[in-house]
Amino acid sequence: MSIEKLRAWWWTKQGLDGSLGKASAAEVLAKTGWARSVAGIGPYLTLFARAGIGRAAADRAIAKLEIHELPAARGCTYVVPESEFALALRVGQGFGFDADMKVARKLGVKDAEIEKLSERVVAALAKGELLPDEIRESVGGAARSLGPEGKKKGLTTTLPLALGALQEQGEIRRVPVDGRLDQQRYRYARWSPNPLKKLNLTPEEAYTELARKYFSWIGPASVEEFKWFSGLGTAAAKKALEPLGLAPVADADGRLASPEDAKAFQKFSPPRKPSYALVSSLDGLFHHRRDVSMHVDAADAKQKTLTGAEGRPGGALMDLPSHAIVDRGRLVGLWEYDPVSASIVWQSFVKVDSAMEKAIAATEAYVRDQVGDARSFSLDSPKSRVPRIEALRKAGKRAR
Repeated sequence: MSIEKLRAWWWTKQGLDGSLGKASAAEVLAKTGWARSVAGIGPYLTLFARAGIGRAAADRAIAKLEIHELPAARGCTYVVPESEFALALRVGQGFGFDADMKVARKLGVKDAEIEKLSERVVAALAKGELLPDEIRESVGGAARSLGPEGKKKGLTTTLPLALGALQEQGEIRRVPVDGRLDQQRYRYARWSPNPLKKLNLTPEEAYTELARKYFSWIGPASVEEFKWFSGLGTAAAKKALEPLGLAPVADADGRLASPEDAKAFQKFSPPRKPSYALVSSLDGLFHHRRDVSMHVDAADAKQKTLTGAEGRPGGALMDLPSHAIVDRGRLVGLWEYDPVSASIVWQSFVKVDSAMEKAIAATEAYVRDQVGDARSFSLDSPKSRVPRIEALRKAGKRAR
C-alpha cells in the first residue's frame, strides 16, 4: 500500500486541493460530505479551507436554507446541503429521540404524553419562531419537569423529547438566534413544506443512498468505517452496500470503492509540491472515517501534542486534540487560536516553508476578522484551551 498516494487521494476527494475554488457552500457539502456541527468553528473551516467561503457568505446560505444544521447520521448534528435535507433526516431517525425515550419511559413518561406535547408545540409554532422558554410558556402544563432523577439522566423536562421527535420528523427546525453555526442558542420554527414528504425511499434504500454518497466523499473506505459513520450494525451496513458494486482497491489496504473511483485511483499520482490547508479537528478528511492514524507519519506519531499525557501513540488516534495543518493528506502540524493575542499558535512536524506560513496567515486573518474565535466544540473556551496553546508554544516550529 502506498500511504502517500492514499492520503493524497482522500485529500483530493475532499476538495482540499483547490479544485472547489468557485463552489457555493451547498456545492462544497454535496461534493465532500456533511460537516459535523458541535457549536464550533468546524463547518466554517470546512467551507473556507475548500472554497475560500467567508463567514458572511456561509451565514447567508444558512439564512436562505441552502444549507442547514440538522440531526443526521447516527442522530448527530451535521450541516447539510438543501438537496440532502430529507436523506439526512431519514438516516438520523431511530438514534437520538429513540435513545432519549428509552430513558424517559423509565422515568414514567408515556409515548402518548409526548405525542400530545408535540401537537401543542406545532400549534405554538404556527404563529412564528419561538425560543425554548417561549415554547414552554405556550404549551403550559403539557410539558412537565422530570425531577431530580430526570436531571441525573440529562432529561430535566419533557419538552426536549417533543422537540427532538419533531426535528427528526422534519416538522420543525432549529434556527440559530444570531444566524451563526458556532453558537448554541436557537429558536424553533415550523418546517414547511416538510422535506421528508418528497422522499420516496424506504429506510433500507435511504442507507444505500447514504453509502453511495459516503464512498464518493471519502472512498476508498472500509465497511467498518461506513458502519461507524452510519451507526448501522454489520449486517445492515453490508446490505446497504450490496447494490453499489463496490470492490477492494489495490494499494488501499483492502478498502472499497466504486468501479469508477477504483479506476481513477489507479491512474492517480500525488502532487509533488506541498499544498497546505488549516482544517478543524473534526474535518471530514479525518471525521468521515474517524481515523487520524492513516494521516500521521510514523516519525510524528510520538509527538506529545498528539499523544497527550497518556502517551498514546499518534498512530492509534481516532480524534485530534487540536485543529490540524495538512499537506496532501498528511497531518503536518497542529494549531489553536489564542484570543488574547488574536493569533494562531501552531506547531509544525515538518520544515516550515513560505507556503505553510502563507496558509497560516490567511486562516489567522479569517478567524480573527470574520469568526472571532476557533472553538473546537461548544464547551471549548479560551480558558480551557490554555494548556493546549502552551503545549504548542513549547513544542515550537521546525526551522526552514
